[in-house]
Amino acid sequence: MLETIASYIWSAGLLVLLLGTGVFLTIRLRFLQFRGWRTILKRTFGSLKEKPAGENRTALTQFQTFSTALAAAMGTGNIIGVAAALCIGGPGAVFWMWFSALLGMALTYSENVLALRYARTLPDGRRVSGPMAYLRFGLHSRVLAAFYAVCCIAASLGMGNMTQSSAISTLAKQAFSLPPLWTAVGVAVLLGIILLRGTSCTGKVIQWLMPLLSAVYLLAALGVIVTHHDALPGAFRDIFCGAFGIRAVGGGISGAVLKQAVQTGLRHGIFSNEAGLGSSALVHAGGSSEDAALQGMWSMVEVALDTLVCCTLTALAILTSGALTQADHAGAIITAAFSGIFGSAAPEVMAILTALFAFCTLIGWCCCGEQAVRYLGGERLRLPYRLLFCLCAGIGAVVSLRSVWALSDIANGLMAIPNLLGLVLLGWRVSDRLPEK
Repeated sequence: MLETIASYIWSAGLLVLLLGTGVFLTIRLRFLQFRGWRTILKRTFGSLKEKPAGENRTALTQFQTFSTALAAAMGTGNIIGVAAALCIGGPGAVFWMWFSALLGMALTYSENVLALRYARTLPDGRRVSGPMAYLRFGLHSRVLAAFYAVCCIAASLGMGNMTQSSAISTLAKQAFSLPPLWTAVGVAVLLGIILLRGTSCTGKVIQWLMPLLSAVYLLAALGVIVTHHDALPGAFRDIFCGAFGIRAVGGGISGAVLKQAVQTGLRHGIFSNEAGLGSSALVHAGGSSEDAALQGMWSMVEVALDTLVCCTLTALAILTSGALTQADHAGAIITAAFSGIFGSAAPEVMAILTALFAFCTLIGWCCCGEQAVRYLGGERLRLPYRLLFCLCAGIGAVVSLRSVWALSDIANGLMAIPNLLGLVLLGWRVSDRLPEK
């Protein structure tokens, strides 16, 4: 029943709503994600050495905020998820992942700009930010803001937590024959050590772990592609032909191939970068900078790195190495693709890398859920939520997650609906002050 509800929520209607909102905001922003990269890179990476005036020492620094937001989006979906998308939708799915990312940049930019412009401090001292801010003070709907916060908490404990710890447990069992109970204890304890020491510890762990982990993985993927560079033109040909249903054998256009590529690529792209769900705005709400345009541009960089860079390199590594024809499930495909770089140690190395990505996602989604918890109940619920988050991580490593996955899909879809409503109705506030060159 849960899976039926999830499939109904994530039907073509929600995908059309997400993409339609992306097109609408792209036009409102005058195609900023296509024309403004010189300004975006200058304003983001070019300003990392600058210390914002009045910086809050208890908040995340700008680089820590960027790393945490990237961690929340960049996880197992960028590795195992891409392999699964290629299995289901073929190489053409990659093109539609790019398409969803380009529109997703407009979505995530708008989320962050609106979140900071409508941020308020309530009389009881609670800081309202993230999507809850523009739903409550922009649309003047406390109901939508509370509904979004509840769905966000559910998603953080499900998709952002238990499914990630389950992936870690599965990888540890397959690669090292480690019992799930041991993994459960290890993940819960390590997560507790990091989270219970406060925001500064969380930021410090993420700011060195996420860039280092990303660099190692991207260099390995590049190594695979360079090793098989002769197959690169054929990989791009398969991507573009598959994207429009053009069959490699016999010519012609296949409607079934086209439909499968479009649906798979769009859905996996959205799940990968999470644009339209509001999670990026939740993480950036905990940062030290209140420059709305700057936070919006950082979020565009995050989507670009997540989908246009990481997912693309994963897909090209799989396609150029021929791994798609050498195995029949996502994990084996990834192992086959990187065996040319890591040799017989490929299963263990890729298990470690993927597990670390999943662990970073755990930390990133804890920050998202915490913003929602603080909105509903204030600071007094912060510690209980973190304890519950660690407990759920341990449970996720040892239980069957079929129902958890279904509930996570439902929560994610329900997060998107009020968030997209806010973006559509308040889109005029996003484009009234675009970043200058």
